Amino acid sequence: MPLEITTIVVGAFQQNCRVVKDVASGDGVVIDPGAEPERILEAVEASGARITHLLATHAHLDHVGAVAAVRRALNVPFALHGADLPLLRQLPVHGAMFGQPGLEIPTVDLDLADIDEIPLGAGHIRVVHTPGHTPGGVTFLWGREGFFGDSLFRMSVGRTDLGGDAEVYARTLRDVILELPDDTIVYTGHGPDTTIGAERRQNPFLNGTLDLD
Repeated sequence: MPLEITTIVVGAFQQNCRVVKDVASGDGVVIDPGAEPERILEAVEASGARITHLLATHAHLDHVGAVAAVRRALNVPFALHGADLPLLRQLPVHGAMFGQPGLEIPTVDLDLADIDEIPLGAGHIRVVHTPGHTPGGVTFLWGREGFFGDSLFRMSVGRTDLGGDAEVYARTLRDVILELPDDTIVYTGHGPDTTIGAERRQNPFLNGTLDLD
């Protein structure tokens, strides 16, 4: 079942928010609504998707800053891994630190620590815990397509100095991310998309050239 994916690059951090629509059913989810809720809602309307969930790969402000407004407008549940709740509670503080005062802490309706799958149409999005960049980081997988947030970038990986853990991250990269098939499409949280195979060969943090710390 093919997906229709709309990418909205939002906010000062140029974060990739995704509207993901299951073409067969018309059902959809919004992944990482980080900023500019009006633009995200316009993209949802243009997609024609019936949004069922808001999903966050992790709780850094550039991935959840617009959740409260989008959740209110769409009246759908918001899902986040519970290990990132301490980060989420710091959202107003972190917003003020980065010149974005007034950010609202959204209500978390579903704890992804307790969920292996999110329904989408006749199928399911797999929820895979990928900690390291943050304690509750997750990756959302649909067949050979994955929404990795900041766990993996083209030729790079996420930072660990904002609530992360380099040792945990190294295990996640080795034991979870590199176990995925080479043809898995990597939809990243920032910048261009890539594939697991390309990163296995070329990413210095995955091919042994550089260490995370």
